[in-house]
Amino acid sequence: MEIRINAIRFDATERLEAFVQKKVSKLDQYYDGIIAAEVNLRVIKPETAQNKQASIRLLIKNNDCFAEKTSDTFEEAIDQTVGALEKQLLKVKEKIRSK
Repeated sequence: MEIRINAIRFDATERLEAFVQKKVSKLDQYYDGIIAAEVNLRVIKPETAQNKQASIRLLIKNNDCFAEKTSDTFEEAIDQTVGALEKQLLKVKEKIRSK
């Protein structure tokens, strides 16, 4: 799976990019047909609590999955987004099995 990371309005550190790579690559265990993942990290203005937004779009053979979460830290937002995508991938897998 190819993982593309876009940092919008800030420069992502290597540590943050490594964290994103690690978390997103774990999604492969839920569904084998993932072609690529597009991760967008954004700082929402004005500077307040809950201003870190993470959105992930998974490109899958049949369709796409998308999740977006906002939190205090990028790590927390990525965790929540990956959790939401895990649920979506399990649903996609169940739909394919039932056919």
